[in-house]
Amino acid sequence: MARKKVKLEWIPNDAARRATFKKRRKGLLKKVAEISTLCDVKACLVVYGPCDPNPEVWPSPQEATRVLAKLRRLPEMEQNKKMMNQEGFMRHRIAKLEEQLRKQDRDNRELETTLLMNQALMGRSLQDMEMKKLTSLAWLVEMKTKEIQRRLDSLRAETSAKVAVTTKTEVKKEVEAGPHGKERTPMEAAMEELQKQEWFSEMMNSHEEMMSNVPFLEHGSNGWLDAYFPIS
Repeated sequence: MARKKVKLEWIPNDAARRATFKKRRKGLLKKVAEISTLCDVKACLVVYGPCDPNPEVWPSPQEATRVLAKLRRLPEMEQNKKMMNQEGFMRHRIAKLEEQLRKQDRDNRELETTLLMNQALMGRSLQDMEMKKLTSLAWLVEMKTKEIQRRLDSLRAETSAKVAVTTKTEVKKEVEAGPHGKERTPMEAAMEELQKQEWFSEMMNSHEEMMSNVPFLEHGSNGWLDAYFPIS
């Protein structure tokens, strides 16, 4: 079960204040001992009680004196780097709470303006609206409009890229298609590529020239073979 949050304020009741002091001092001593053991650091604690003639010192007066002497040997800037008294602690807490309050106020105004924009889209009149709310509404509408425009530009760019890829694919298919628009077979595509080679054209021309010099018979079933090997 979670412990109830304690208000950081002075306790007016004497008995309750003394009991809280003893309880908190015991817990503070325990925490200092734990951090010294777990992290292997030199630490000391000096607590002055309102009703105690001597302060509570941990771990011992001699060890506390050595730790304080080491602290005093440091430059003044290093000594005060993380030092904080009650007034400084309260100022730090107040500044942190004020920042949280400003952030919460900004979030509330944005939610209120968003609700107002939705109501305006549903037909609410803006005639009775004050200047501050109208200014916030105009700012929110402008921000949403810019966001919509960025999204539209992104979609247009994606669509243009897809169209370019599709067109390139179609052109490639048309180039690979045959004379009647049909897609060529791999053998036909290979033959067309072969015909484009210069050495293949020269070879075909030489073959045609050689065949033109071979005598053919006008009649006969065996063609040029009958010219050299006549049948008796």
